[in-house]
Order: sequence, then C-alpha cells, then structure tokens
Amino acid sequence: MRNYLRRSCPTIALLLLIALSGCASMGTGTIAEKREAILTMQDTALAQLYREKPDTKAQLENAPGYAVFSNANVNVIFISAGTGYGVLNNQITGSKTYMNMAEGGVGLGIGAKDYRIVMVFHTLEAMDYFVSHGWTAGGNADATAKAGQKGVTYTGEGYFGDVTVYTMTESGLALQATVKGTRFWIDPQLN
Repeated sequence: MRNYLRRSCPTIALLLLIALSGCASMGTGTIAEKREAILTMQDTALAQLYREKPDTKAQLENAPGYAVFSNANVNVIFISAGTGYGVLNNQITGSKTYMNMAEGGVGLGIGAKDYRIVMVFHTLEAMDYFVSHGWTAGGNADATAKAGQKGVTYTGEGYFGDVTVYTMTESGLALQATVKGTRFWIDPQLN
C-alpha cells in the first residue's frame, strides 16, 4: 500500500491541478471582462482586509505596490495543489500587471478552500523581483470551516523580506499542514 501511494502521488497532484484550473480560471469572456472581474475581486478582497485590519489601508497607500490574488486550493492526504489569478498594482507608474498563480505541496491534510492573498511590496526592488521571478516557497498550517460569512477560519499574515503577505479565506473546509511552493507569472493574454 505504501509503494502504491508513493507512485500515485504525482498523478493525484496532476489531476488535482487540472481540476483546480477550472475552479480558479477566469472562464470565458473578453479581455476587458476578465480584467474587470479581477479588479472586482481585488476591491472585495481589499474591503475585507481593511475591515479586519484597518491599519493595512495606510500601509498599502504608502507602498510602491501591492498585489491581490484569488486562489482555490485542494488538499488530499499527502498532496496539495491550487491555481489562481490576480493583479499587481504599481503605485509609482500607475500600471497594472495581470498575473496567474499555481501552487503545489506535500504534507498532511484534507479539504478545499477558496482564499485571497494580498501582498504589500515595501520596496520597488521587491516588487520588480516578484514580477521577474514570481516564485515563493513556504509552509502553512490552517484549519478552515467557512461558507460565506458563517464559520471560522484563521487569517494569516507573513513577512518575507520587503513583502508583507495577508491571506483571507472566503470559503472551504480544510485541515492541513503543508510545505509548498507557489509560482506567479504574467498572464500574456490580459497584459
């Protein structure tokens, strides 16, 4: 059984990533409609962040830039995978860079969740590095049981050099502890 699980994990991870790409994809629509959907998601996520942590509004206003992402994640026993999309706002130039994301990881857990990520870049160099390289690695442990406004979840906050990252769960039922890597990249269709 142990060997079967070890051989099956990469296949399960690939199937989860394919399944999740449909959950977090922008779907059909024109480029303008997809951009508008991302900006609406961003506005909703920022309103939630400002409600839960009012001091973040000034932090974002004074930063060279920030990014907001929507992500759907599934964890089945030893494998975690997720996909999403978002936008990076360069407050120095006023430009927006539309991006995609995918993540994969290993660890114990089960469940699925839909969550938002807000990244605050405290230096122009940190923001430029993120756009150019787009990789992050880390771990997380969380417990989520939430649907709409009902339920409980832990909202996280992390500091990575010159970047502060806030996560907010929208909905899901998950109990997990994983080590994961996340890849962010520029969406060639929306830019």
